[in-house]
Amino acid sequence: MCTVVIRVPDSPDEPTRVLAVRDEDPERPWNPLGPWWPEAHDGVVGVRDARAGGAWLAADPGTRRLAVLLNRADASARPESELISRGGIVLDAVAGRSPEGAPPTHGFNLVEVDPAGARVLTWDGERLRTTELAPGTHMIAHDDVDDPGTPRIAHWLAEFQAAGLSGDAEWWMPWVDVLRRSAQLEPTDDRAIIRDNRPYGYPTLSLLACVASVSSEGVDVHYGELDEPGRWGGLDLD
Repeated sequence: MCTVVIRVPDSPDEPTRVLAVRDEDPERPWNPLGPWWPEAHDGVVGVRDARAGGAWLAADPGTRRLAVLLNRADASARPESELISRGGIVLDAVAGRSPEGAPPTHGFNLVEVDPAGARVLTWDGERLRTTELAPGTHMIAHDDVDDPGTPRIAHWLAEFQAAGLSGDAEWWMPWVDVLRRSAQLEPTDDRAIIRDNRPYGYPTLSLLACVASVSSEGVDVHYGELDEPGRWGGLDLD
């Protein structure tokens, strides 16, 4: 139940800005932002799932592509033996190979960003569809883009839209301030962004966040972990 906030610029001369908050089982090991795939994906940096080897978020500065994956429910009747990890989709996406047809995975929302724009590819186990993101600020979680039926989007989208991002080196600070305010909610609140999903039957808590800027000049990504899973104690993005 991760959350992504993305601001698509009016002009292609301006960068697309991304904030991604990762919810995962704290017991599932991961590697922080780094070049974890030097042979198969030279130059790519990302947050690696140490168990399956794929990525939650990845960026290729050489091609100026970024992708991040959010899980969503699906209606697939395929047995687990026929399914593969979703993390490989992220690495394929930054290599320019977007998913097609009927991906052999559980459901997902895949956010893709490059200098030409941004889009969300949605797989629900039955149909793969693409939503091109218009200029403006959007939120994505476990359902559709800007879905008013998702409580955290209904509650916080306007706050992110109103946050004035600047061209400063730490352009993301107004968004981090929205995260700070959102964490005044209990992490089990449906509206919370910094989350504890265990009462809903999922072993996942908010663990970390990345911010990224994507433009024709390159990709710049920063990473930070929460001091305590599912709890706000500040966020240092290096």
